[in-house]
Formats: sequence, structure tokens, C-alpha cells
Amino acid sequence: MQLDNRKKEVLHAIVDDYVSTNEPVGSKALIERHNFNVSSATLRNEMAELEHLGLIEKPHTSAGRIPSDRGYREYVNSLMTIEELSPREQLEIEKRINSSVDEVTELIKNATHTLSETTGFVSLAMSPRLKKSFLKQLKILMIEPGKALVVMVLSAGVVKDKVVRIPNFINDEQIMKISGAVEKHLTGKPLDEITLVTVESAGKNTDVPEPLLKQVLYEAYAAIKQADELNIYLEGEHRMLSLPDFNSLGRARDLLGTLSDSGMVAGYVNEMENAAREQGSDDSFMIRIGQEITLEGLDDCSFITATYNLTDSVSGNIGVIGPKRMLYSKVISQIDFVKKKLNDEMKRFTEA
Repeated sequence: MQLDNRKKEVLHAIVDDYVSTNEPVGSKALIERHNFNVSSATLRNEMAELEHLGLIEKPHTSAGRIPSDRGYREYVNSLMTIEELSPREQLEIEKRINSSVDEVTELIKNATHTLSETTGFVSLAMSPRLKKSFLKQLKILMIEPGKALVVMVLSAGVVKDKVVRIPNFINDEQIMKISGAVEKHLTGKPLDEITLVTVESAGKNTDVPEPLLKQVLYEAYAAIKQADELNIYLEGEHRMLSLPDFNSLGRARDLLGTLSDSGMVAGYVNEMENAAREQGSDDSFMIRIGQEITLEGLDDCSFITATYNLTDSVSGNIGVIGPKRMLYSKVISQIDFVKKKLNDEMKRFTEA
């Protein structure tokens, strides 16, 4: 869509004013707040054309105009300038993320909490996709008869564990033999190449009775596969309730109903990531606005995510769900800075 310079300026001003005031914008207000050297009638004509193009719309109860989803999209794609965070804002984020944590999952949760506090919106992070990560260590530890703990250390610096059921009659020595055999044969293999067959082959030469051996190996295999399950961390759902955009009971209920289904949100983020990868997109951010979001209850929201990197081949997502009426340039710079700090901190784990 090609807009002349004046229409760009008018649309830019309408988005800025509506974001800051939450009030529909009229031609008189535009003249008062911005340096438009034209008459009110000329501005009304420009606004009428923007409305005809579907970039702004008129709420039923006002003579002013507000941005439409297409208007926000045009603004984000063509008119917005990313705002640099001040040194003070950067330092504040660094302090919060640099708190001492000794596990990747805690670091991701820390970054998610920081992003929610910084933006004032809902923040989310997806756990790293670990399919390309390889197994560095695997231990099967007896807890008590009938129960063991499978502990896996992955190349991405992630530690996963799972309590599993084992035969009541198997002893410590047999568990140690199975654990050693599995670790020896699977160390260095990427998770997505480990199958039940490879796990069973690893335990072949142990002298553990086959019925006992098979059950333990199956549980070990299930634990390894579960290590690649995607998790999502959400922070700050309550913050949305204080925004005027969600002051109606219906909107608030729909929004919170969707956000309470973390599995559905995780699936949506994963779909967006896969679609971007298939399209060969090299955009730094994935941005969905209003009706572009296919999750119910988020029609009045914008969804912005960026990719953080644990290693060159292992990545996850971090981002924000907020109202369409947000300071996009500020929020994007906040997400970007948190992502960069997260990437920097990740190196502590992957280089260890």
C-alpha cells in the first residue's frame, strides 16, 4: 500500500495520539498536537481517505477516528522508528536478569518476569527446542524399590530429569549397569536421532534379565523423548486487567480464558515459528495484530515475539502479549534488549 507523505504523517499522528490518550482522534486535536500546516478541512479529507483505505475507523460513539488492525500493521511495517532504551533502562534490565541463577530454566523464567515488569504487559517465553541438542550425560539413579530418577545433561547446558517406574525386583547394581551402557552408547547423539531401537541396542550386552531390562530401557527412552517437550512460561496476566482496553468483563474473561490454556498458547507460538521458518523469514520479530491472531480472546491484543539462542542450533522464543494500543517502538526495543541479555547469559551454561 503506497501512501503519500501527508497521509503517512496523519496516520502516524493518529496512532501516536490514540496510544497515549485512549481517545478517538479528531482533526482539531491533530492540529492542536501536531505541526500540520493545513486546515482542519484538509485534515478531515485526509482522514476520510485513510478510512476508505481501511487504515482508520470510526467508533460508534465518537466523531474521532482510531487505528484499525490494518492501520496498526501499516504503522509497524512502514512508519515506526525503533526507540533506543536509555542507559538507565538498560542498566535496570541488566540488574534483573543478571541475578545469580545456575540453571537455564531459571534464567528463562527470570527474563520472562523482567520483561513483564518492564513492559507492563503479559510476557511469555518458550523453552528451547532441544531436538538438535545432543546427550552429554545420562544417569539412572535408584530412589527406592520400584522407582528411579533419570537425569540427562544436554549439550545446550540444560539439565532434565524424570522420575520413572522400574521393576520392584531390580537392584542397584543392575540399574548402574544399564545406566552405564545407555550413557556409553548414546553420548553425543542428537535427541531427534534417539529411538527406542537405539536405546534397546545400547542395553543389549548387560547381563540383566530381559523382562527387567526392557522395562527400564523403555522408561529411559520415554524420559529422553520428554526432554524435548516444549514448555511455556507466562508472567503478568493480572497486569492486563488494569488496562482500559480490557475493562469490560467480557473482554477480560475471554483474554484470561485463553491465557490460562498455556498449551494452546505454546502451540500457537510454535506454529508461528514454523511458518516463519518455512517462509524463510529473516525478520527479527514476529508481530501479529488483532484479527491476525488466530487464538480466541486476543482480538484486542498484539502478539510480539523474538527468538533467543541457546546455541547456534538450539533456540526458543520470548515476547509480549499486550493491547493493540501499545507503544510498539518501545516494546520492541524492550523485547530486543531482554533477548540480547538472555543470549549473553546463556553463554555461561553452554561454554561451561
